[in-house]
Amino acid sequence: MRKLILFGSVCSLAFASCQNPQVHNNDQKLAEQAIAIHDEIMPQMPHLDKIELKLDTILNDLAGYKAANPALDTAKTRVELSALRDSVTAATNNMNDWMMNFEPENENEDYQKKQVEHVTAMKAQFERVHEQIKNSHLENYKK
Repeated sequence: MRKLILFGSVCSLAFASCQNPQVHNNDQKLAEQAIAIHDEIMPQMPHLDKIELKLDTILNDLAGYKAANPALDTAKTRVELSALRDSVTAATNNMNDWMMNFEPENENEDYQKKQVEHVTAMKAQFERVHEQIKNSHLENYKK
């Protein structure tokens, strides 16, 4: 819920600043570019939240998964899934931090360039996390 409120606040600020005709310069275009990149990856947040919850569930009940699958190497699984959970958490925290701190009305071109670079890197981070999720075969963890 907090994430949705933060997202709404950022979007409101961004759209309000877009309505100011005096601000349509290169800085504003950079802010709009940052928001556009953000808008591409933001819809992935609920999916990542669900994955994080699933990872926590699996990690908290490895004994149950071991009982259902005696060949499961729980030590290796704990390391791999903990690393994946850390990656997912880092990506979602990165997005939340960016949304909390982004200043779309900031007219400093260097600031806006850095924001575009940041969200571009964040998009790459999200892509890496999704690749890690795909390679983790979470669908195999059934009791």
